[in-house]
Amino acid sequence: MNDYERIARVIRYLDEHHTLQPGLDELAHVAGLSQSHFHRMFSAWVGVTPKDFLQCLTLEHAKALLRAGQDVLSAALDAGLSGPGRLHDLCVSLEAMSPGEMKIRGSGLNIRFGVAATPFGDCLIGESERGVCHLAFVADEGRDAAIDELHRKWPEARLTRSDRAAAGLASRIFGGPDADSKRPTLRAFVRGTAFQVRVWRALLRVPPGCLVTYGQLAAVIGQPRAARSVGSALGQNPLAYLIPCHRVIRETGVIGEYRWGRVRKRAMVAWETSHRMERGPSLEATATAAGSAS
Repeated sequence: MNDYERIARVIRYLDEHHTLQPGLDELAHVAGLSQSHFHRMFSAWVGVTPKDFLQCLTLEHAKALLRAGQDVLSAALDAGLSGPGRLHDLCVSLEAMSPGEMKIRGSGLNIRFGVAATPFGDCLIGESERGVCHLAFVADEGRDAAIDELHRKWPEARLTRSDRAAAGLASRIFGGPDADSKRPTLRAFVRGTAFQVRVWRALLRVPPGCLVTYGQLAAVIGQPRAARSVGSALGQNPLAYLIPCHRVIRETGVIGEYRWGRVRKRAMVAWETSHRMERGPSLEATATAAGSAS
């Protein structure tokens, strides 16, 4: 069992047992590690301590109870569930491929790619002269399958592997609270329909640690009845985490499924929430803010 699998097992366990408030000793046992080793590993991979992660899950549970009519949110906040730091809001400039460029399927494009470690497992990152064009987490099928997917997406492009360059890029994308707040805008280069690109650009305006529903995102782009189409556009997201489709939830408040794994989505949401200096706006405020910025 590798490190990510250990952390994923613990996150699944917390997802099912967080109302029991399991302690460090119990979580270390689930991971099969000593308490000190587990604490270091979890903090390094997830970006926050096990205690802070558990507090974030508790807050999400409190919000669910509030939606069900129970007055428990104030008690959850009084327990100190605000995050200890702040995650830098990565600024991304998204450029879309033209229809003519899509027809030639990446011909003439040079893509440097590689596998890099992130707080949420290994990912495959590809970057062209125009910007980051591919980012996907490595699934159970392994790295070779992830590379094959990159070839399918850009069949005519010239691909050059550099894991070192990918690691440097990953450090910019997944930089934690100590990352340089003056980092330059990160360029992204995608291919998609006009509708998909509109959805992705709107999603970039949802701040870290905040969530939005499919319906609210549809309203932001001026098509309030297109919630299902918005979901389909998110399913075609070519840039995991960078285009933050993990911040989109169902109308009921349920986190829901995720292309790269439900556990990974929960980890991302909790990681971002725990790194906010202040509590983020409500879902309605988030959608309003995103709409006014579009």
